[in-house]
Amino acid sequence: MSDQSNKKIVREIKVDLDKCIGCRACEVACSGFHASPKYSSFNPSRSRIRVVQDLVNDVYVPLRAGEYTAAECTGRQTFKIHGKQYTECNFCPASCPSRDLFKEPDSGLPLKCDMCADEKMPMCVEVCRPGALTYEEREEERAEEEPALGEVETGLQSLLHKHGAQKVMDTIARLSQDK
Repeated sequence: MSDQSNKKIVREIKVDLDKCIGCRACEVACSGFHASPKYSSFNPSRSRIRVVQDLVNDVYVPLRAGEYTAAECTGRQTFKIHGKQYTECNFCPASCPSRDLFKEPDSGLPLKCDMCADEKMPMCVEVCRPGALTYEEREEERAEEEPALGEVETGLQSLLHKHGAQKVMDTIARLSQDK
C-alpha cells in the first residue's frame, strides 16, 4: 500500500468572527451556486451557510450546515450571558428534526455544506470581502471510516424518519405521475 493512499485531503472553511460584518453575501452566493440551474435564483433559505447574530457580544457568526442528525440532541441546556438567554441550539450547525435552519424549504430535505463540490474554492469564501471566511486544504492521515450516505439517501432517511415510509412512497408515486 502506498503512502499516498493513507492520506486524505481535508478541506476546511475557517471563520474569523472579528472580521464578519454580517453582510450575508456568503448566504446569497451559496444559494445561487446551489440553485438549479446554477445562479438562476438567489434564496438564502436554501443556503448551506447562515449568519447568526449574537446581539449580546455584538458579533455575527457564520455557520455552515453540518451532518444530519436523525434525532434531536439531548443537550437542552441554556446559558445566560450578560442577561440574555441562549440554548445550545443557537450556534449548532447540525441539520436537525427540531429546527428548520438547514433544511430545503420546499422539500424539507436536510442541507449539508459540500464546499461547492468540484470548485477550486467555496463560493462563500470567494465573495467574503471582509475576509472573515478563509479556505484551507491540507493532507491528513486517513482513518478507517464507514462509507458515508449520499445526499439522496440522507434526504430520504430524513423524510422516512419524519413522515413514515408510506407517506414518502405515496408522494414519490404522485410526483412521478406529474412529470
